[in-house]
Amino acid sequence: QVQVAESGGGLVQPGGSLRLSCAASGSTFSGYAMGWYRQAPGKQREFVARIVSGDSTNYADSVKGRFTISRDNAKNTVYLQMNSLKPEDTAVYYCNVRFLGNNYWGQGTQVTVSS
Repeated sequence: QVQVAESGGGLVQPGGSLRLSCAASGSTFSGYAMGWYRQAPGKQREFVARIVSGDSTNYADSVKGRFTISRDNAKNTVYLQMNSLKPEDTAVYYCNVRFLGNNYWGQGTQVTVSS
């Protein structure tokens, strides 16, 4: 059974940084896409970043140049380094694993950017 668990959220001031982690278990995911989405209050869940095999990455325009996604295949873990955070980055951040045609989600971790 595939399980996904995020960690690393919290409260940070504008301009600050946070690093999110997502650990997947139940199989080996090195050849599959892993990514991050976020959902702000009253808004739909939106794509943030994705990394696939070979370290190919994609980012939403709103986070390009500020966020960096990376992965450690030996640990089945994906990271999201978030720099220059803005109040509009406040949201629940969800990890997604796309595995054998199915989407697996974690429970989310809250990121709040506020002074």
